[in-house]
Amino acid sequence: MSYPSILVHLDTGTHAQSRLELALQLAHRFHAKLTGLLCTYTPDPHALFIMGGTASYYIEHERQREDHCATLQHHFHAALTRNKIEGRWIAATGYANDVMPPYARLADLVVAGQTDLDDPESFVAEQFIENLVMAAGRPVLVVPSSGSFTECGKHILIAWDGSREATRAVHDALPFLSHARKVTLITVNAERDAPDCPRIPGADIAVTLARHGVKVEVHEVAAERNTPVGDVLLSQASDLDCDMIVMGAYAHTRLRELVMGGATRSLLRSMTVPVLFSH
Repeated sequence: MSYPSILVHLDTGTHAQSRLELALQLAHRFHAKLTGLLCTYTPDPHALFIMGGTASYYIEHERQREDHCATLQHHFHAALTRNKIEGRWIAATGYANDVMPPYARLADLVVAGQTDLDDPESFVAEQFIENLVMAAGRPVLVVPSSGSFTECGKHILIAWDGSREATRAVHDALPFLSHARKVTLITVNAERDAPDCPRIPGADIAVTLARHGVKVEVHEVAAERNTPVGDVLLSQASDLDCDMIVMGAYAHTRLRELVMGGATRSLLRSMTVPVLFSH
């Protein structure tokens, strides 16, 4: 199993180069064609006004964007040649939340980066990653803004709750799972918090994965009712020395997660290892 095409989102932030290195490693692993998509902050075209006196700011931003684009494009093509990987470069213009999803839908895997609150250049649009995960229709591998990740997927943790989104994530991640040295599936409070509608138990999905040649260890974790599931998953990933998490995104509505919180929001905010999200 493989991802024949991979798209990596690049911006003018400090983590773009390391994100490209991970995407190159994945393209080599999966014998994939790699697309580098430069998409940076652009004023929202739906905005009704721009404050007076800021025109020079936008002119300077555009000039800097063009300089960064040229530099990144040079590094991208040099990296493709160095690693003997086929690929192409796209410099997208427009509001990121509008222009990114159509390109993402053409890829088998999308690589993007967690927003770094300490790096203003990493901001490309409001709730960019959330929008991408919801709108792409493809698995999105989100790379943390802290830490170094030249590769991932040796020991994968599957966050399993039996939902449609989790099922989609597991099947979207099959190329990673089939290459992994170890796969651990975690269910949190599986019996106590069982929903009214039937969901697939962890042991059953493990059998399904075994048919694809993926051996899975199933762990059931009990946590205090008020402990966020996202925190439990991150703790388990650390304790088990996992270098990647696979999970379904937004099994609840985004509005509910915005108000009440949820595992997706927890991991997007506090991830410590790359997370493959599917919705």
